[in-house]
Amino acid sequence: MRDILALLADFFSYPFVIYALICETLVSLCASLLGTTLVLKRFSFIGDGLSHVAFGALAIATVLKVTSSLPVVLPITAVCAILLLRLGQNTKVKGDAAIAMISVTALAFGYLLLNKFPATNNIAGDVCSALFGSTLIITLSPADVIISLVMCAVTVAFFVVFYNRIFAVTFDENFAAATGTNVKLINTAMAVIIAVVIVLAMNLVGSLLISALVVFPALSAMRVCKSFRGVTLCSAGIAVSTSVFGILLSIVIDTPVGATIVGVQALVFAVFFVIGKLAKR
Repeated sequence: MRDILALLADFFSYPFVIYALICETLVSLCASLLGTTLVLKRFSFIGDGLSHVAFGALAIATVLKVTSSLPVVLPITAVCAILLLRLGQNTKVKGDAAIAMISVTALAFGYLLLNKFPATNNIAGDVCSALFGSTLIITLSPADVIISLVMCAVTVAFFVVFYNRIFAVTFDENFAAATGTNVKLINTAMAVIIAVVIVLAMNLVGSLLISALVVFPALSAMRVCKSFRGVTLCSAGIAVSTSVFGILLSIVIDTPVGATIVGVQALVFAVFFVIGKLAKR
């Protein structure tokens, strides 16, 4: 036990570990708040689709040799979030088809760009880092922490102020529209916010594992909670606790941070699934 504490103390002497812990906690909180609504509305495909889009946008920023990729990645991902939302509601183009068209195209386009215009001699390493976040976590800076704090404040404020409208839109858009709620505006705002969350999470878990932060906490909470508020609060607690534990565990057992966090969340879902089954009996 002393060896583990000494190892953790040694790692926490590095600033990027503190930055990672703060950013991951804030990003997970934001993803869990919106994840409950997205899962209930069957819009969870947005998280998976945008993760591929973010990779393609990151490849563009890499080829252009932009100092900060955020000004390039964020607008592209936000626009595609709105487009995915529109296509997902289109009766002619279903949600899964929208994912196939936009996300896979972006993934292939990004990989082609990185191969054609490599930023370094280690193309495989660059792609692996972008997809799974294996080394991007080291690049976190105080600016990333500030951006995460601002994003978290905006997301929480949006969720609290528009809670009743979000609740109505989640379960019955027609009723919400009839009561005067601007359904399109609420859906668009959520799509843009989740796009920002995904872009911020890329440095932590990589583009392929981001959707787990949106889906797993909400699905776990739904196994044991019955009310929308209960699911939302439980989801937030699960997201934050699993993220912190995942980072600490990755330090102790020397595994990739993103994969470890997702593994912990999958294990927690399995536990909550069993608890839910036992509770019904």
